[in-house]
Amino acid sequence: MSDFTDTEDASETDQAKQETEYTEIKEQMYQDKLAHLKKQLQQLQDGTLPEYIKKRRKIEQQYKERIRINEIWRDFELEVVEREYIKEKKATAKDFEEKKIDLKESLILEYEDKSKLIESERNSLDLTGSNFMLSDTLETKAPSTRRLRRRPNDPMPLPEKRRKASPVQIDFYLDDADIIDDLRIINKVSGKPFTKKITSSPPSPIENNSELKIEDGRLFYDKRWFHRNQPVFIEGKDIGKLNGVITAIGTQEIYVRKLSDSSKIKIYLSQLQKGRYILRRRQT
Repeated sequence: MSDFTDTEDASETDQAKQETEYTEIKEQMYQDKLAHLKKQLQQLQDGTLPEYIKKRRKIEQQYKERIRINEIWRDFELEVVEREYIKEKKATAKDFEEKKIDLKESLILEYEDKSKLIESERNSLDLTGSNFMLSDTLETKAPSTRRLRRRPNDPMPLPEKRRKASPVQIDFYLDDADIIDDLRIINKVSGKPFTKKITSSPPSPIENNSELKIEDGRLFYDKRWFHRNQPVFIEGKDIGKLNGVITAIGTQEIYVRKLSDSSKIKIYLSQLQKGRYILRRRQT
């Protein structure tokens, strides 16, 4: 009986001893792990933790890559803006020069027309004045004749009658239509039939199109738009048929440069409306 009791006490003592050793081992593992964590925390604070260093390098690499991409995009955007600026600046300068040239040419043509009008008026005044002076000279200047001494048996001479000055002759030229109408009336009164064949000119395209206007620097004629630098074909009684280019478009007129001698002509809307000039597009 005593032997069994001793054996049981020994087994309880061994079990208690094992539990104590297990608790000590567990405590030692906890202390080691705590010391390791404290060491990692200290390294992290010092910036020497390997895992921290590895991740920081990766983040820095990503940051540098994003900075590089952003700089490339910035340079590209600046280059695009610079190109657009240069393009817009050139277009603005070109438009300014073209408008300046158009204004200069328009003013030159206007002054040339005024100068021609003034010159023609001056010539007509000079011509009229010359006719009046010639008439006055013929009226006041009598022909010089020798006066002989009258003999006793000669009759008394009659007083000379002064020649009346002929009025200044002014010629008015009629249009072909007015002349034909006058001839028709004369022949009707005289009883003779009027046999002259009247050839009517073909109607201008604008007669069938009531819209003739200038809008936004463009001419609307014959159901088409004409713009500056437009190659055209012009036909008229006083200029014949010629090729030209529209150089400027005003408010009531257009300016066309002839290709034959580079001279310029001015055509009013009223002249296109009346069919004095016919305008056509010309293929370049």
